[in-house]
Amino acid sequence: MLTVIGEALVDEVLSDTAPRRSHPGGSPMNVAVGVARLGRPVQFVGRFGKDAYGLLIAEHLKANSVLNAFPADDLPTSTATATLDPAGGARYTFDLEWTIPGLADALPRLLAGTTLLHTGSIATMLSPGSDEVFTAVERAHPQATITYDPNCRPTIITDASYARDQAEKFVRLADVVKASDEDLAWLYPGEPVEASARRWLGMGPAAVVVTRGSQGPWAVAASGACSVPAVTVSVADTVGAGDSFMAALLAGLMDRGFDGAARRPELRKIGVGDLEAVLTYAARAAAITVSRPGADPPYRSELL
Repeated sequence: MLTVIGEALVDEVLSDTAPRRSHPGGSPMNVAVGVARLGRPVQFVGRFGKDAYGLLIAEHLKANSVLNAFPADDLPTSTATATLDPAGGARYTFDLEWTIPGLADALPRLLAGTTLLHTGSIATMLSPGSDEVFTAVERAHPQATITYDPNCRPTIITDASYARDQAEKFVRLADVVKASDEDLAWLYPGEPVEASARRWLGMGPAAVVVTRGSQGPWAVAASGACSVPAVTVSVADTVGAGDSFMAALLAGLMDRGFDGAARRPELRKIGVGDLEAVLTYAARAAAITVSRPGADPPYRSELL
């Protein structure tokens, strides 16, 4: 079982060339949906309100066979406004409530049967929820593979030094980390992203993956580094592309039996061939997502 902990929100997508659109989103929830569409059982641990936006999120999780671990609460559902540029790139502003009341007490139930725990983005940066998430990762580590995507949001967490410290806390507990080149450039200004990734590898993960837009993804592990080309498609927008990549990365690792703490020694020996195969799979998933509007990750049948 894969458990994803993090924020759920509704993306309001604004463009000069199309009507306003509302999509369920939030990086961790997008990852949960993406993995479920790739045929893996997933539970989502997050929060949303009892309002119309919250109903949209609840229906989205149910429609995609994602187990929703917490009922709606009395706080407003978080929103993100994504303003698209002419090329389909998204710039975000947020209205957020981030905490998970009752998470600590629920952890024994939530972690039972969890072989892989994924988290990242706002959930690991914004207090008070970020402290709750870190505790969950610590509790899960002895039994589960841990994956992490910082997915930095400088418009929310403006202090790069604070964000760097938070990211490194999670990197030290993670088995696989994925970050964009923009994340690493912001966290470690003036340092080549490959050097930053190798810095993180030295903190304990088995592999660090870097997405680089049109350059294609790159990864490094103890066995060496590799890259694969990006898939060329006509871009509708980039909303959810990184999350689709992350979801396919997780599914690819699980397909190869790398989930579960008992498999940690094997994951630390992952070879370049397996890394290339997983990167290729994830790049194809991201390409499908950018070819259509919103965070709409592919189904397993689309990647056969």
